[in-house]
Amino acid sequence: MATMANKDTTHSHAEAVPVALESVIGRLRELEVVLGPQAAPAVAAIRSALVEALAARDRGDIVDSIRRIGAAMDRLTALADGLDHDEATMMRAVAQGFRNALLRGDEAQAKQEAAAMFARSGAVPMPKK
Repeated sequence: MATMANKDTTHSHAEAVPVALESVIGRLRELEVVLGPQAAPAVAAIRSALVEALAARDRGDIVDSIRRIGAAMDRLTALADGLDHDEATMMRAVAQGFRNALLRGDEAQAKQEAAAMFARSGAVPMPKK
């Protein structure tokens, strides 16, 4: 599989990946609090995968970075699946939107999708309707 290591073709991707990932990594503690101590190993694995995604991005391997992000988001949705299958289905769609935004280099959309995942997980208060 070819990697997109050429800086000219990955410039926008390289910029989007760290900003969006740092936001997610920084908020994982909130998710761990919401899900309880039994979720700590899974949250640690998610954190580790995301840190590895940043390392891949730093190496210029955007394809590997996005693959690792996808794996972390899949673990995150698996956590949700244990709580509420319908909610997990929605989170899978949001996770796919996050991946797609990163692939397009759309930093704003990636941040928005990450925020939606945390809001749906209960890690941040949702406004009353």
